[in-house]
Amino acid sequence: MPSDTRPQPIRSSLLDDATGAAIRHGFFTRQGGVSGGIYESLNIGLGSDDDQQAVQENRRRVSAWFGGEGDVLVSPHQVHSPDAVIVHGPFAGARPKADAVVTNTPGVVIAVATADCGPVLFADAQAGVIGAAHAGWKGALFGVLEDTIAKMEALGAKRERITAVLGPSISAANYEVGPEFTARFLEGDVANESYFAPSGKDGHALFDLNIYTVNRLSRAGVKAEALYRCTYAEKDLFFSYRRTTHSGEPDYGRQISAIMLETR
Repeated sequence: MPSDTRPQPIRSSLLDDATGAAIRHGFFTRQGGVSGGIYESLNIGLGSDDDQQAVQENRRRVSAWFGGEGDVLVSPHQVHSPDAVIVHGPFAGARPKADAVVTNTPGVVIAVATADCGPVLFADAQAGVIGAAHAGWKGALFGVLEDTIAKMEALGAKRERITAVLGPSISAANYEVGPEFTARFLEGDVANESYFAPSGKDGHALFDLNIYTVNRLSRAGVKAEALYRCTYAEKDLFFSYRRTTHSGEPDYGRQISAIMLETR
């Protein structure tokens, strides 16, 4: 097992500087956990083949960073959908199939897991409403970002006050896609061609998920930025599904991004 370190998440100054309710957030890396081998070390993936006791300890460590005891992370069963759910506490029974969670309840840590897809954390600090979304290409294309914003508005948020930050995800330089992928985006909007660049491989292109996501958020009327950290390139810091596939490894870990309204 790796040494007994503690998680040190990446933070966004845009979320840290939000005026209103006190917000605690973090885009956690793969460092600071107890998993070994290809899962080293802070693998929080419940769906991975890692030792589940190690996964639970890793989730407990993330929870402890937020001041919780045990695994208090409220994360959905992600299925690359466009759906967000409103929560006010831990799920009762099975986790719902969804790709974003929204709350206005202080002390509830909402979270999403990623390994190349984009984790987006949202906050309207004035209204005391937060969200967390898992935005891979499919979720982003079909509306998970917009549904997260709509669910936040249902709790009293105003989109012009919402801050949204895209955390570590795969960069365009490492995201080569085939012609059927490009065609799917162009069928939705021919202007999406601007997010693709030649890859050097016939019929293939490089897709900029980061810029696409930030632009979708901006068009939805929220203040958005990306951290521009590449999960594929930064092997020591992030798990990457695509890097694992290229390396021929049998499985991969997941990192977590989480946000909480602090209790007063």
